[in-house]
Order: sequence, then structure tokens, then C-alpha cells
Amino acid sequence: MKRILLVITLALLTSNSSFAQRKQRTEEELQPLVKAKDTATFNLWTIELSLGQSKGVRPYTPGYFSSNANSELGSIKANNISLAFRYMLSSKFGFKFDLSSDRLKNSTYYSAQNTEGSLPFDLQQYRFGIQGVVNASRLFGVVEQFNRFGLLFHGGLSYARVTPKYDSPVYGEVDNYNKTENNMGIIFGITPEIRITKRTGLMFDISMISNFRQHFAWDGHYSEAQNNLAGQMLNGSLGLTYSLGKFADHGDWAIIPNKKLQEVEDLRKRIDEIETLMNDTDKDGVPDYLDVENNSIAGVAVDTKGRMVDLNNNGIPDEMEATLARSFASKDSVAKANETPSNSALVTRFINDGYIATFFDTNKSKPTNVSTEGIDFMLTYLRNNPTASIDIIGHADETGDSVKNVKLSNDRAVSVKNILIKGGISADRLNVVPAGEDSSVDSTSAEANTLVRRVTFKVK
Repeated sequence: MKRILLVITLALLTSNSSFAQRKQRTEEELQPLVKAKDTATFNLWTIELSLGQSKGVRPYTPGYFSSNANSELGSIKANNISLAFRYMLSSKFGFKFDLSSDRLKNSTYYSAQNTEGSLPFDLQQYRFGIQGVVNASRLFGVVEQFNRFGLLFHGGLSYARVTPKYDSPVYGEVDNYNKTENNMGIIFGITPEIRITKRTGLMFDISMISNFRQHFAWDGHYSEAQNNLAGQMLNGSLGLTYSLGKFADHGDWAIIPNKKLQEVEDLRKRIDEIETLMNDTDKDGVPDYLDVENNSIAGVAVDTKGRMVDLNNNGIPDEMEATLARSFASKDSVAKANETPSNSALVTRFINDGYIATFFDTNKSKPTNVSTEGIDFMLTYLRNNPTASIDIIGHADETGDSVKNVKLSNDRAVSVKNILIKGGISADRLNVVPAGEDSSVDSTSAEANTLVRRVTFKVK
């Protein structure tokens, strides 16, 4: 049943998708855009601070170079510091602004003792970048699998101001000391991360910067004409990231609810609610949400609101009343064939002969949930007959101590009396009669004992 309702609902949603989209488009035109920060479930801002090494890849003037050929890793020296502010437009995509300082110098000096060394140079570069950011862990849906690890891709535009700082022209070359040129280029990089605390992460970034109009070589001299004004730089840095916002977890790792799965779950809950509303507790063919009389007697005709049909308003459903009249007439041999008891006499006899009862579990004074129809019947009868009063007669089976069974029968009658009082019946119309043990059945039969653990009624 749940699957059928789910399929039908999804089909209806799909068939109306084009209309919904057109309606949504109109609403978006009329209403202001909702800002991401109003609906986000993760921190949008992150600050990044890193320290590392930048190396000019090309161009260099002959006799100048950065790496130390005698060092296995080409000599590692920290000459770069970067500060970046990142803002995520969504859980997967965002952008960042970064500021960097690079100080490029030769690793080794050319000398008589080291003829393989570079001629000295010193160049200062300040960079500013605007880049797009992709949270690859979220893009590929592996945030939970990676656990404390993460991966970012970034790329965008770079603007740099480059100034040579070495004041020693060699062999009559043009001295560019303290001359500044502006370079434009693009930057691409990859940033593995590992979460340290809820808001803090450790990052390692590798980036490649390619300039489009770079007149200077990385050693500070003018680049050769055949270089075509191009320059490349490689940067590797290690740093910290800190997530800014009201949420406790770092934005790169925060667990974000899947909206589509949540929508399906909400839909299932709605279907469950519909199924609950469609339940028919008393099996009268009227669902509970429409049934105003949710305890009608099985097999008795009801109206569209689940009420047992009682046209003469005497408290007995018409269908049951006709059946009882025929039953009493067949049992009463002295009754004339053309005589039928009056409604009042019929109801009184129906009650006094023990047809109306409520039942109890062993050693319990609270009626069972399935046997409250007798109390409902008496409540309706007493409301329709405001001058009538009744005896409430409690019974018990023969199991156990006889004295305790008398008390138990009294407690059962009192329990029913209290229910009728709560229903608005005056206490002076209700008389409790503890009948004690009922010996009319086989006390060794568990099934028979269930019939005598009861309360019956008698109209006075």
C-alpha cells in the first residue's frame, strides 16, 4: 500500500513539473532572491593562512637560476606567505580572494669555488588573485567516506606587481633595480586538507601561476624577445584553514542533509499519515478521520459519518433493535404473535438479561479495550433516559481467594461507575453491586472464565 501511494504521488508531482517550474519562475521574478546565508546549514566563510616556497620556472637570463643542483630537492626555503578569504556559494562551489608575497633569490652564488652556482638576483612580487573553488570531496560525494580528509580545486585570475631588488648591473646590462611592472595571468591549484579540530584544518597547496605579459625574467633582467612575454611560477605551501560562522563544524566537512532524500522521507511520512487517517478501527466502512462514532458495533448499519443508524433515538441501533425483538418474541412463548414489546420495555429487558456487559482481564479492574461497547451503550441509554437509574453489578471468576474476588468484583463495578460519571452521569443514579464469584461456568476452563470476569447492568 505504501509503495502504491508513493508511486502515485511521485507521478502526480512529475506530471505537474512544467507548470510548477513556470509558477516558480514567476514567483522568483516577483520576490527578492533568498541569500545563501539565510538557508545554509554549514559555515560559508573560511580564512586560510599559509607559508611556503615559490619558484620561478621560466624565464631566466643565462647564468641565473633558482634551484641548487647539488641539493636533492633543489633547496627548500620559505619565501612565500599567503592570506586568503574563501566564500562558498553552495556546499560544492565558491570563490576566494588571496594575497601573497614572494621573494625570489638565487639558492647558490656563482664563485671561483662554485662555478655551477647562479649569479645573484633578488626579486619581490606581490600577488592578488580571484579564484573559483570546487570542494571535490562534496562534488564526488565522498565527504563521509574521506572522514577527516578533504580535497579542493581552485583556479582563476592573478594580478602581480614585480620589483627587482638587486642593485648590481653585470656586464653593462640594463639595471631594473626598483622598477615595477604589472603582470596578469592565470592560476590553478589543488589543495588536500585534513581536519584538526571542528573548525580548523591543515592544508597543503600546490599552485601553478602562468603570466601573459611578463617583461622581466625571474632574475630581474628583461626577458629575451623569443620568450614572448610569458612566465611561469610554481608554489607549494603549508597552512591552516579556519571556518567562520555560527555552525560548530568546519564548512568543508559539515554533514549537510540531502534535500532530495529528505523530500522523499517527508513524502513517506505524509503517506503514513494518510494511511493512519484511512484506518477503520471499528470496521464499519468509514475511515477514522470521518468517523464520529469510532466504536460502532460490528455488522450494524452506519451512516456516512460512522454513526449507527438509530432513527427513533432510543439508544439501540435500529438493526439490532429489530433482531432483538425477533429474538425475544421467539423465546417468549406466552407473547402473542401480533404483539411486540415497546421500545422502552425492549431496551430494559435487553439490559437486565445481561446482553450488555463489559469484560476484564485476570485480576484487573480496568475494562479491556475491546469490551467498552457495553459502557458506551449504557452511557447513551442513561443520557436518553434521564430519570432512570441502574445497578452496576461486578463479577469475578472462581480462581483464587473468594474474599479477594468479592473485592475485585466491587472494584470492577466502581471502575465502570467512574467512567459513567466522567461521561456526565450523576453518581446518585449509579449503584454498585459486588456479586463476587460467578459459579455458572466450569472454573477449570480458561475460556469459560473470560465470560464471567465482567460487569453487567440492571435498570431499576
